[in-house]
Amino acid sequence: MLSTVLLVDDDPTTNFINERLLRRLNVSHEVLVATNGRLGLDLLAKRCGEESVGCPALVLLDMKMPVMSGLEFLEVFMQLPLRQQHPIVIVLLTSTQLEQDLGQHRHLPVTDYLTKPLTPEKITHLLSQYFNNEHPLN
Repeated sequence: MLSTVLLVDDDPTTNFINERLLRRLNVSHEVLVATNGRLGLDLLAKRCGEESVGCPALVLLDMKMPVMSGLEFLEVFMQLPLRQQHPIVIVLLTSTQLEQDLGQHRHLPVTDYLTKPLTPEKITHLLSQYFNNEHPLN
């Protein structure tokens, strides 16, 4: 089981569904929600500082949001002190397959891409691929 997962998405319905799915699958002890990239970075700054208490192991990041998009989030994330970048798996959530093919994301710290909506199968695959020993469904 992961300690913390951070959902960053501006859609309250998507956040509700994804948070409920993660809790039902017993993915983590805590699910944090931020409604834009700026709020997501603020949570990381608080959680991934010197003591790294509750630093998310997984960030599920929407690409298109007001205030700060997922891409802007990633650009700023790369500038954070290394201790705040902690070994975090960042997965971009996209609405179409086409967004996955854009080469502009290759330089960014993105571990993987998933198309919306999230499903139990997608989450299970993600966890087994990147968190093998911590995955409760193995």
